[in-house]
Amino acid sequence: MKWLDNQPSSSVVFLCFGSLGAFNEAQMKEIAVGLERSGHGFLWSVRRPAETEAGTVSDYTNLEVEEVLPDGFLDRTAGRGLVCGWAPQVEILGHRATGDFVSHCGWNSTLESLWFGVAMLAWPVYAEQKVNASVLVKEMGLAVDVGCLKRTETDGGDVVTAEDVERGIVSVMDSNNVVRERVGEMKEKSRKAETDGGCSFASLQQLMDDVMESI
Repeated sequence: MKWLDNQPSSSVVFLCFGSLGAFNEAQMKEIAVGLERSGHGFLWSVRRPAETEAGTVSDYTNLEVEEVLPDGFLDRTAGRGLVCGWAPQVEILGHRATGDFVSHCGWNSTLESLWFGVAMLAWPVYAEQKVNASVLVKEMGLAVDVGCLKRTETDGGDVVTAEDVERGIVSVMDSNNVVRERVGEMKEKSRKAETDGGCSFASLQQLMDDVMESI
């Protein structure tokens, strides 16, 4: 968090793919190249894939993470980027410096991103995430597709290219992107929903009343 404190407001791209999200070396290199080309600051939470089907993801050692990234990447981006293992997602999304969330679109992550008004670059990995991403991108206009949704439709391969990563980040970080405006509006609506008289507040109150009446 100290590193984030020293970054300008809304300047950092945060990449995190959930507790089970991890990529192979080929995909890691594509992400790294896209990040470097984008020119934006970044905080990238990387996890080592499970070694067996029954295994779990884990953090890389410093030496291991260098081996799965392009040669010299960490040195070239040292002034504007940080690669780490597990990261405190809620605190990072709530930080003033965070301007973009490259997300797997798990539901908790989606709600947290909208609550803090951080625009998303949608990168669904498994399960219901593709449905979530499709709704966010195509129906609600609250996220930008990194290329996964189009790739699914056209069978364009499994690896998201560096070009896709760069294009997506530049698009979301554009201050004139309408997605950023819509996400900001959703943030305000979310806050109002929890206040006295808001729809979420009213629904919870109704639930409590129903429970009390049934006792």
